[in-house]
Amino acid sequence: MKLPIYLDNNSTTQVDPRVLEAMMPFLTEKFGNAASRSHAFGWETEEAVEKSRVSIAKLIGANPKEIVFTSGATESINIALKGAAEMYVEKGNHIITAETEHKATLDSAKYLEKHGCTVTYLPVDKNGAVTAEQVKAALTDKTILISLMHANNEVGTVHPIEAIGKIAKEAGVLFHVDAAQTTGKIPINVETMGIDILSISAHKMYGPKGVGGLYVRRSNPRVRLSPVVHGGGHERGFRSGTLNVPGIVGFGTAAEICLNEMAADAVRLTSLRDRLHKGLCAQLDEIFLNGDPIQRLPNNLNISFAFVEGEAMMMGLQEVAVSSGSACTSASLEPSYVLKAMGIGEELAHTSIRFGLGRFTTEEEIDFVIQKVVAVVLKLRDMSPLYEMAKEGIDLKSVQWTAH
Repeated sequence: MKLPIYLDNNSTTQVDPRVLEAMMPFLTEKFGNAASRSHAFGWETEEAVEKSRVSIAKLIGANPKEIVFTSGATESINIALKGAAEMYVEKGNHIITAETEHKATLDSAKYLEKHGCTVTYLPVDKNGAVTAEQVKAALTDKTILISLMHANNEVGTVHPIEAIGKIAKEAGVLFHVDAAQTTGKIPINVETMGIDILSISAHKMYGPKGVGGLYVRRSNPRVRLSPVVHGGGHERGFRSGTLNVPGIVGFGTAAEICLNEMAADAVRLTSLRDRLHKGLCAQLDEIFLNGDPIQRLPNNLNISFAFVEGEAMMMGLQEVAVSSGSACTSASLEPSYVLKAMGIGEELAHTSIRFGLGRFTTEEEIDFVIQKVVAVVLKLRDMSPLYEMAKEGIDLKSVQWTAH
């Protein structure tokens, strides 16, 4: 076992060696521009791009012609929201999303509010989920788009996408799903789930960084989006720019591997995640699971450790790479907006740690992490007068703190 141990796979994943092997020729001798259709160098790379398109489409139950390559899920989400708002402006200007979405969605929604859109931010329950009934109640005759994540990046809660997709279809409203955290981890079928637009990122599924995809439905209904990036009309006009062929080849290979190994990976990761959770619960009190206990990602475990300051705990876990919230907001010392939206108090929100297991996580590593986390928590609690008071049965909320 090598240290440090990587348990931040909801932030990014290691490139699978099989993915790197597939990419290498396209970083060396196969360097043609996939848009150069007048010579063999271009034909060769165009063929590789189309092969990847087929693999990615197969993973989500789509037609290869419906896959648009982007730089990642953040760009895909921007195209989905801004592109739909501009294209369907004559139909309406109302968008429905949730308070716990990724910043790429929330910031795009805030931008659109400044440009004439009305956005409904649905609240979530204590497990971080929205219901189909909530979505239905929020619909108006001006609603053009529902945009929700498949599973939350911080707490792993999976939304009832299929039920929401049915409501979107009945209302004739486009349905965009941010599937960055779920593609390749749990099954997705854009047809059965009623999804019209889907955002994916390769680096969350053991592919390279800097490449992603956008599924855009071609029929029933045919979705049209205004481009965010202009110039050259690549990717059916949705996203101009010379294609990142090595990245796309890696993305396609990662999708093939996920298609073949996803079911087995999910079983193994669920077992390891539960081993970690039970191991911590067996030796520590006052720890709380964040997110839905059942409808959750197989590789995500988000726990609040009461009476322990999250930053101090992170410092004590130097040999374990974990996160104290979303990687995109971890520079901030504010408690997670996702946990706050779930009704978790500021004290507990500050003590949350996200463990993100992955394809290369081993049982030996999990056992080491249990031992390490328990030791750090016990040490920090030993220094905490609040923990001592709570153990003595003192209601901390009733204590009158006086300043001298």
